[in-house]
Amino acid sequence: QEDIYKQAIQRTILWVGLAVAFGSALGIIVDPATSEEFFAGYLVEQSLSVDNLFVFLLLFEYFKVPLSSQDRVLNWGIYGAIVMRALMIGLGAAALEKFHAILLVFAAILVYSSAKTLIPEDEDEEEEDLNDNAIVKFSRNLIDSVDEFDGSNFFTMVDGVKKATPLFICMVSLEISDVVFAVDSIPAVFGVTSNPLVVFSSNMFAIMGLRSLYTILSKAATDLKYLEPAVGIVLGFIGSKMIAEYFGAEIPTEVALGVVAFFLTGGVALSVAEKGPEEDGEIDID
Repeated sequence: QEDIYKQAIQRTILWVGLAVAFGSALGIIVDPATSEEFFAGYLVEQSLSVDNLFVFLLLFEYFKVPLSSQDRVLNWGIYGAIVMRALMIGLGAAALEKFHAILLVFAAILVYSSAKTLIPEDEDEEEEDLNDNAIVKFSRNLIDSVDEFDGSNFFTMVDGVKKATPLFICMVSLEISDVVFAVDSIPAVFGVTSNPLVVFSSNMFAIMGLRSLYTILSKAATDLKYLEPAVGIVLGFIGSKMIAEYFGAEIPTEVALGVVAFFLTGGVALSVAEKGPEEDGEIDID
């Protein structure tokens, strides 16, 4: 477990390093503004991916996916996410080019998501039973499946008939969940820039780092209690920025990058600062 954790940290550092190198190259080859747009979009994507990882955890626990099989589900899920997000970004860019008013639709999605994140839910609503989850029910109804695993296989033969295993149903549920999350994240990056290259590249670097980030955040994500409200504030800011720019106001990219970085860094820092004293105060009885 310790080796897996170390490898995940190394891969995460590698992907973050590649993203920084790519963003810096944009600043040299294209212009500094494009580089700033990339980094703002990348920060937004990475922060939103934490919520995505929580859903991955819930799905793995619900389907009781063995640890040895989780890698396969994540890898195939990421491949599918790359394809689906590329399609969604292409459609979004085409829609923006023909209908500038679509910015207001994107802004409305972000403002709604911001409010939903910042306004506390009832305890009954927070404890969701995945048996009644629409995505899980849809995946099960869509595909003929069995209740037993067959190693790390997505399909198994039952009485001469090929049927999906819970591993495949989990992967489909994970894929659909990512598409649902992309409805928030892609408009958020379009709120930072309308450049399809920047939107696509920031999404891809965030997604490619998701596999290793999952291993790290599967244990640490629950400690980042202030990151979610920080993300909510960022979504609200970007939504408001889109509305303002639609009506002619100009908000410089460096200002947007500064606001995004300030709140996301602040959310993580507050979470770590609050947890520190609690851990120091623990007494080891052994």
